Amino acid sequence: MVAHCAQVVHVQAASTAATVATVTLTSCGKLVAGPWRARVGYRGLSAHHREGDGTTPLGTYAIGPTVYGIAPNPGVKLRYHRLTCGDWWDEDPSSPLYNTFEHVACGRQPAFAGDSEALWEATVAYQYFAVIEYNTARIAGRGSGIFLHVETTSATNGCVSLPRADLVRTLRWLRPGARIEIRDSGN
Repeated sequence: MVAHCAQVVHVQAASTAATVATVTLTSCGKLVAGPWRARVGYRGLSAHHREGDGTTPLGTYAIGPTVYGIAPNPGVKLRYHRLTCGDWWDEDPSSPLYNTFEHVACGRQPAFAGDSEALWEATVAYQYFAVIEYNTARIAGRGSGIFLHVETTSATNGCVSLPRADLVRTLRWLRPGARIEIRDSGN
């Protein structure tokens, strides 16, 4: 990989109603890996994603600078944070910390509510994940907690999921400045 080349995770679904997509990785416009089967939102893809609507947001987004996971660091080049009890993603649209990672003392209920996620409790999906930097302006209700994570047995609530081995390969490949493009065949 050439250092100045953009790394792109391409997510392509057949339609906005699809819950299955194909993922490929490119650098300098050349295929690096894939295609792999991925899962997206249980209500497909949307250009108008809203909190809790079950869609994966269409568009191009940065990949966050930190990879998270319950499991030990699989050898990523980005920063790695191993999840512990008290690690949350604030998904409460009324919270001033909306759509951010937060740590609360283990056993304590956070001040934020809504459908906020106790990240350390999602033992399959969050073995490893990268943040898709959707709604970084943190506009209330526009959506939060959009991740690239380990596939479970079904479509996601709005994230993109890959089988564990494919996700680990992707996470090891990522460098600062990588982005993800989520499209349907019409885009």
